[in-house]
Amino acid sequence: MTEPTLSPSSSAARPVRARWLRGPGLALALLILVLAGGTAGFTLIEGWSAWDAFYMTLTTVTTVGYREIHPLSGPGEVFNAALIVAGVGTVLYTLSALMALLVEGELHDRWSQRRRGRMLSELDRHFIVCGYGRIGRIIAEEFQRQRVPFLIVEHDPHLAQTAVEAGLVAVSADATNEDMLKRVGIERARGLIAAVGTDAENVYIVLTARLLRPDLFIIGRAETEDARRKLLRAGADRVVSPYQIGALQLAQTALRPAVVDFVQLATSSENLELTMEQVRLEEGSDLVGRSIVDANLRQRFRVIVVAIQRADGRMEFNPSSDTTMNRGDQLVVLGPPDNLRKLEALAGATV
Repeated sequence: MTEPTLSPSSSAARPVRARWLRGPGLALALLILVLAGGTAGFTLIEGWSAWDAFYMTLTTVTTVGYREIHPLSGPGEVFNAALIVAGVGTVLYTLSALMALLVEGELHDRWSQRRRGRMLSELDRHFIVCGYGRIGRIIAEEFQRQRVPFLIVEHDPHLAQTAVEAGLVAVSADATNEDMLKRVGIERARGLIAAVGTDAENVYIVLTARLLRPDLFIIGRAETEDARRKLLRAGADRVVSPYQIGALQLAQTALRPAVVDFVQLATSSENLELTMEQVRLEEGSDLVGRSIVDANLRQRFRVIVVAIQRADGRMEFNPSSDTTMNRGDQLVVLGPPDNLRKLEALAGATV
C-alpha cells in the first residue's frame, strides 16, 4: 500500500509559520542586516568598493580568517571589532535556529509521517472507526482494552491530534473520501464503524464503504429513526442509536438489575474469569456437522453454548445438546477467556 500523505490543515500550518518567524526567520533577517550593515560601513569608512566591502564583511562574520582586503584605518579597526562581535553571534544564532527547525520540525514531522504510514500499512483485520467524538472515544477505549486492532479517521485535526497523543493510530481526513478509505486499508479491514456527529455524514460514509467493500461488516450510528432506515438502505449491517440503547439500559437496570449486572460481567473485557464471545465455524473445522454433545464442548472447553446464529441469520437460543453445528454458524458461548481462545482456534476464525 502506498504511504498515506495527509494534507496539512490551515490550523496546523499556523504554528509552523509562527515558529519559523520566531526562530530561523528572525535569525536570517538579522544575518542579512549584519551583512548589509558591514558592507555599508566599510564602504563609508574606508571608501572601498561594494564588492570589497561585502567580501570583507563575509570573511569577518564567518570567522574564515583571510587577510584583510585593504589596510584598515583606526575607525575601520573599531568598526571591524564591533562587526566581529555582532556578526559571529548572529551567524551562530542563525545556524542553531536552522538546525533546531530541521531536527525538531521537519525531520520530526517526516519521521512521524513515515511511522504513521508504516503502522497503517501493517494493519490487517482491523476496524476503521470514523469519528473521535464522545462515541468514538468510548469505542476506542473498549477496542484498546480488548486489544483489537483499529484506527481512527477524524475530520477535525484537533481531535485527530488528541487521538494520536493518546497513543492511537489516527489520521485527520474525510472518511467519505474513497481514496482515503483505500489508504487506511479498507480492503484488509475487519469492519467499519460510522460514528461521526451527523446522520448525513454517517449515511454517506456507509454508502462509500459499501461500494468499496461489498462484503465488509459495517455499523452505523443513527440519531433518528429516519436515519436508521437510510443507513440500512445505504448498506449498514447494523445500526445503533446511542440514545435508544441508553434509554433501554436505564429501563432494564431499573427492572432487572441482576440480569444487567450479569450481562455486563460476561461481556466486560476486564473480567478475567468469565467472557461471552461469538465464534464462527469455518469450512474444515472439526466442529462442523457435529452436535453440541458429540463435540463435547462443555467438558473439553468448559463453555456454555448460549445461542447459535445460523448462516441465514436465524437465532436459536439455548440450543439442545443434540443440535447440529454447521459451517457459517456463529456460536454465542460463555466461558473462561483462555478456553474460548482454544475453541476459536478449533472453529477456524472469530467474528
